[in-house]
Amino acid sequence: MKLRKVTAATAAVLALGLTATACGSDDGDGNGSGSSGGDKKITVGIKFDQPGIGQKTPQGYAGLDVDVATYVAKELGYNADQIEWKESKSADRETMLQRGDVDFIAASYSINEERQKKVDFAGPYLLAHQDVLVRADDDSIKSPSDLNSKKLCSVTGSTSAQNVKEKLAPKAQLQQYPTYSACLNGLQSKAIDALTTDDSILAGYASQANFKGKFKLGGFKMTNENYGIGVKKGSDLKAKINTALEKMVSDGSWKKAVDKNLGPAGYKNEPAPKIGDIKS
Repeated sequence: MKLRKVTAATAAVLALGLTATACGSDDGDGNGSGSSGGDKKITVGIKFDQPGIGQKTPQGYAGLDVDVATYVAKELGYNADQIEWKESKSADRETMLQRGDVDFIAASYSINEERQKKVDFAGPYLLAHQDVLVRADDDSIKSPSDLNSKKLCSVTGSTSAQNVKEKLAPKAQLQQYPTYSACLNGLQSKAIDALTTDDSILAGYASQANFKGKFKLGGFKMTNENYGIGVKKGSDLKAKINTALEKMVSDGSWKKAVDKNLGPAGYKNEPAPKIGDIKS
């Protein structure tokens, strides 16, 4: 009789334990809304060295891509403190998505056919244009053709330098550095003559307090750069992120983010693009 009482009591304790475990477990819907939501994380790739776009600072992470990614993550069910930020250099982005190192990438990531063979894109969420940044006292570069015979810098894996080299200034001396910051240092030291990438990125660099007055934009709209959010091929996140981006535009958050991050440099942004509308 005593043995049966102990067994029953033990069973009751075990049942209570299992119930408590079930109540505290994740709900499995993948949107971070479970009781243990504080333990859930979403991993997002951004640039760490692009002022105004994506930058790691002593105070945290800042830039348009950071604000866009934070908004999207919230719509997916994640708070800001549940985001794990990972640096996504231009040459590594497709590999990071294919390996599953990140859930999505918002890193001045231009949509093009070659990349679409490897990953999927939500968006676009910004239409930028390729331009050049030169020293403020350099009046020798007034058009893209003037880049012929000049030392032109961009980052490894970027489409910008190849666009110039193949279509606009085939005699340009192409220098590929690992980061735009390295290119900027080369421009300042006169090791290179021009830095080329998207006007949004260049505006961010030119607006930094320590560089004000030292550089200027060429003002060339050489290409259309449709910024998208990269996800793994076939991921259902694409549709969810597109819904979040549409909401961000409609509720005014997108315009606020653009003005906050790029407005100080006098950047004149294009209207918010429609989802799936890729300007060639």
